[in-house]
Amino acid sequence: MRETIVRTLTGIALIVVALMAAVLGGYTFAILVAAVATGMFYEWLRLVRGWSFSWKIAGFLYCVLPAVALLWIRDRSGDHGISLLLWVFLVTWATDIGAYFAGRSFGKRKLAPSISPGKTVEGLWGGVAAAALFGAAWVIATDLNRALILLAPLFAIAAQGGDLFESKMKRWAGVKDSGDWLPGHGGVLDRVDGLVPVAVLTFVAQVAGLA
Repeated sequence: MRETIVRTLTGIALIVVALMAAVLGGYTFAILVAAVATGMFYEWLRLVRGWSFSWKIAGFLYCVLPAVALLWIRDRSGDHGISLLLWVFLVTWATDIGAYFAGRSFGKRKLAPSISPGKTVEGLWGGVAAAALFGAAWVIATDLNRALILLAPLFAIAAQGGDLFESKMKRWAGVKDSGDWLPGHGGVLDRVDGLVPVAVLTFVAQVAGLA
């Protein structure tokens, strides 16, 4: 119970900070994104210590690409920049929260027991459903491109794929969390592993005229 409370309070604090920075935009948002990307890369280097140099290059790209994508979405998407950025956050958060509670309430079938024993198929679909519902509601409310209604559940699956990828890396590295910065959440990589693919895919969709 205490762990859930700590996790919830930390999550709320992170959401508030992200939303404030997103709304302010400009240097405020750029500094936050740069700080998060730096924390991600620091943790990545700790995870891959002793691995081949190619992993360090991959880590640099893993941290830089979503950072550039978020900045582009916020500042280069015209009048809908802030709405699209908040859609990215909403889809990611809805996926995470929906998967967490659906998994705890209904989870029976293991999704990937060798990678992350706590994740379930029911949690996966709970995350997809939450992202589809809240993502669609935000698109309609803010008059974003309707294609995003179809993309939300697909991006939710990608977000959970990002989560599994980071879990696999931690298993290879022999650690439980990527760091201990965030009470109840572990490290920065633990918190943004789902945001990485959603941000990059939304950038691709925006460039393709679908967002």
